[in-house]
Amino acid sequence: MRTGAEILIDQLILNGADTAFGVPGESYLAVLDAIHGRRDRFRFVACRQEGGAAFMAEAWGKLTGRPGIAFATRGPGATNAAIGVHTAMQDSTPMILFIGQVGSGDSEREAFQEVDYRRFFSPIAKWAAQIDRADRVPEFVQRAYAVAMAGRPGPVVLALPEDMLTAQAEVADGRRIEAAGAAPRPADMTGLKAMLAAARRPLAILGGPGWTQSAADGVRGFLERWSLPAATSFRAKDRLDNAHPLYVGDLGIGADPKLIARVAESDLLLVIGARLDEMTTGGYERIAVPLAAQGLVHVHPGPDELHRVTRADLAICADMASFAAALAELSPDAPPVWAGEAQEARAAYEAFIRPVSPPGAVNPSAIFAFLRERLPEDAILTNGAGNYAGWLHRFHLHRRPGTQLAPQSGAMGYGLPAAIAAKLKHPERVVIANAGDGCFLMNGQEMATAVQYGAAVVVLVWDNGSYGTIRMHQERHYPGRVSGTDLRNPDFAALARSYGAAGFSVTETATFAPAFEAALATGGPALIHIRTDVEAITPATTISALRAAAR
Repeated sequence: MRTGAEILIDQLILNGADTAFGVPGESYLAVLDAIHGRRDRFRFVACRQEGGAAFMAEAWGKLTGRPGIAFATRGPGATNAAIGVHTAMQDSTPMILFIGQVGSGDSEREAFQEVDYRRFFSPIAKWAAQIDRADRVPEFVQRAYAVAMAGRPGPVVLALPEDMLTAQAEVADGRRIEAAGAAPRPADMTGLKAMLAAARRPLAILGGPGWTQSAADGVRGFLERWSLPAATSFRAKDRLDNAHPLYVGDLGIGADPKLIARVAESDLLLVIGARLDEMTTGGYERIAVPLAAQGLVHVHPGPDELHRVTRADLAICADMASFAAALAELSPDAPPVWAGEAQEARAAYEAFIRPVSPPGAVNPSAIFAFLRERLPEDAILTNGAGNYAGWLHRFHLHRRPGTQLAPQSGAMGYGLPAAIAAKLKHPERVVIANAGDGCFLMNGQEMATAVQYGAAVVVLVWDNGSYGTIRMHQERHYPGRVSGTDLRNPDFAALARSYGAAGFSVTETATFAPAFEAALATGGPALIHIRTDVEAITPATTISALRAAAR
C-alpha cells in the first residue's frame, strides 16, 4: 500500500525523472513528503516563483528530450506557472506540470484557490486532466509521458486533489514510456530525391524538436553530399554547426536581408523539423499562404503541422532520428549544379556576422565575437525576450545541438531560469544566461535559487534603461513620443552580490573580457551588469534613424 503521492513519485522515477522544479504549496504537501522518502533518487529544486520553476522544467525538457517536471500549488501558483506551459507549447517541448488541487469534497464550490485546470490549460497544453483516484496514478502518468513526447512534443497538465494524494492504494507500477516515433515511407524519400534532382536553387531550413547529436550528424552528412545550403528557423541556430560552410544563417527576427531574398529566389525549400510559424516566415510573407511560390518539402514529427498553414508539395511525417537515418541512403546521382550558390550564401552570412559599430561605449557585437572564440563548443547560452537577444542571435555561433535555450514563445524572464536548469543538468559545461534589464527583473529572484543549489551560471544583464523592443516599435509608429518604456534600474551587480553571487560591472567593451574571466573564475553564480546605449536599439539601426524614418 502506498499513498497517491508516493505512487506518483515512483512513476516519475521509473520514467527516468530525477529532478522536479517548483514552489512548495500546502496543496501538495504529501508529494513533498514522498520526495523526502526518495531523496536519494529524486530531488526537488525549490524555486522563488512558479513562472521560474516552469521555465526550468521547460528548459530541462529541451535538453533531455523527456518531459521536464514542475510542481505548482493551486490557484495563484498554477496561474504563475502558465507562462512555462505556454512556452512549452510554442516551443514543442515535452513537459509535465503537476498542480495541487482542492479536495474532492470541496470541488465545484469555488473553494479556496480552486480553478478547473482542465478548462484553464486545455488551449495551451496538449492534454490537461485531473487524477481523482490514487490507483489510477500509473495510468495517468504513463499517458502524460506518451502525450508529451509523441508527434510534436508539448506540455501536459495534471491536477492532483489533496485527498487523492493522501489516499492509499495497492496498484502495480506502470512501465517506462518511450516516445512513439514516425518514420518516412520509401516513397517519401524517392520523391524527395526526385525534387532535389530537378531543383536549381534549393535551400534547407532546419528547426523543431528532436535534434540529438546523432540526428544532427545524419542531416549534416546529407547536406554535405548534396552541397545543400541550410538556414535555421527562429531560435533554432544549434541544429547545424554555425561554422560549417553550408550554414547560411537563421530566419528569425532581424534576419539577413540577403538570406530573406535567397528564400524568395529559391525554387525548392526543404523544411526539416521546423514549423512554418509567423517568426520564421516573417509574418507568413517569406513563404506564401496557402501555396508557396517555391517547391516545398515539409518534414515534421507532428502530422497536424503538415499543410497547417502552407500546403507542402511533399509532406513527410517523421521524427528527426528516423528522417536522419533515411537520409543516409539518399545521395545524388550527379554532382549538384548549385555548389556555387552555397558558397555565395555562406560568404553573405560571414559578412553579416562581422561586428558592427553601434553608438555608445559598449559594442555588443564585439562582445559576442569575443565569446564565440572564447567559449567551448558545448557552452549553453540562454536568453529571454528583448532586442538585446538580436545581438546574441546574430553574432554568436552555436556549434552543437543543445547549446541554445531561447523561447520561441517570446517570453521575457526565461534566460536565468533556463540557465539554472541547464547548469543543474550539465554542471561540467559553461552556461551563460542573457537578459535585458526588463527581462532580468521578470525572474531575477531566481538568482537566489542559483546560489542555493550552487548553479554556477554567468548572467549577462544588458541594461539600456528601456523596454527596448517596445521602444523600437514605439519610435516606428509614434516617433519621439516615449511613453511607458523608460526604466530606472537597480545596480544589478550589487543586487547579485546581495543574493550571495559575484557581481561585476562593464561600461565599455574593453572591460568585458577581464570581467568575464573573473566571473568564470569564481566557480559560482556570477552576474555581469553591462550598460549599453539605448540609441543602439538593434544591430541594424538606431533610435535616431527610426525616428527620422517615421517622420
